[in-house]
Amino acid sequence: MIEDSHNSRTNLSELGEFGLIDLLTKNLAVKLPSTIKGIGDDAAVMDFKDQKTIISTDLLVEGVHFDLAYMPLKHLGYKAVMVNLSDIYAMNATATQVTVSLAVSNRFPVEALEELYSGIELASKIYNVDVVGGDTTSSTKGLLISVTAIGKASLEEIVYRNGAKPNDLLVVTGDLGAAYMGLQILEREKEVFKVNPNSQPDLDAYTYLIERQLKPEARKDVPPMLKELGVLPTSMIDISDGLSSEIIHLCKNSKTGVNLFEEKIPLDPAVISACEEFEIDSTTIALSGGEDYELLFTVSQTDFDKIKGNPHFSIIGHMTEEREGMHLVTRANAKIPLIAKGWNAMEREED
Repeated sequence: MIEDSHNSRTNLSELGEFGLIDLLTKNLAVKLPSTIKGIGDDAAVMDFKDQKTIISTDLLVEGVHFDLAYMPLKHLGYKAVMVNLSDIYAMNATATQVTVSLAVSNRFPVEALEELYSGIELASKIYNVDVVGGDTTSSTKGLLISVTAIGKASLEEIVYRNGAKPNDLLVVTGDLGAAYMGLQILEREKEVFKVNPNSQPDLDAYTYLIERQLKPEARKDVPPMLKELGVLPTSMIDISDGLSSEIIHLCKNSKTGVNLFEEKIPLDPAVISACEEFEIDSTTIALSGGEDYELLFTVSQTDFDKIKGNPHFSIIGHMTEEREGMHLVTRANAKIPLIAKGWNAMEREED
């Protein structure tokens, strides 16, 4: 995937660090009035007037967070930005700027990094954020990408993880599990390719699942939608590590319990079909799959009429007193403890 489709291949050493930066950032124009100074100085300068600044950062490591055997570099650049913007939207804030830092080995030609940056540029245009800085350095083990996202919000609009109260409704955007199932399909086809490099996979039936894995979209639309509805969530978090893990984060930070109803978890038909094909339980995938980048939030029951029937939202449970614990209520009406089994970047495979 890192091979450039052009005839030429430019080594990084031919440009040097500053020449590379100039090349990769030449199309990243400053668009927002809050960006006073972008790329080109020792630091960026931003002015948000009377609003509060929101900052989040994530590190993506080759072989841990992505596999270039099936992840196109343009998609990787796009996804790296999405991962961080999602955290800003999870604070009920507006994303405004990002910085991008790379550590890259000499196996990557300049053209490969241009492809990566084309995805970053596309994300910045679609989501209306300015790329205002970063860093580049060498790596002995492949590619590392660090993105920091910056946003703004008024103090009264910021939503934290710790504001949920007993009897609040638990709400999720979109549908869950598709990104994980997309990953399973890509991993399966990678193994087939190892055995038969001439095979051409037919992935038409899995388009939605693969897109959710390779090109996720952050929920920029949700904070303004909630504002228009007159709804201020009591707590919120994005779903990066799996629904169960994120619910537990909300409960622990808010000191509440929860009843999550299995039958209310939103699943796309493509997820259900793929789970049947792989002979795995779709609820387990929704709970533990991760990388959905949907938003999970709680609202007061008084806001029920404002969100009921909205196609963007699913009410999947309610918060309880902390002493009642955290439970999944199954379709058979049995209550089982909710356990975090989502993505853990610190896990190591056994030899």
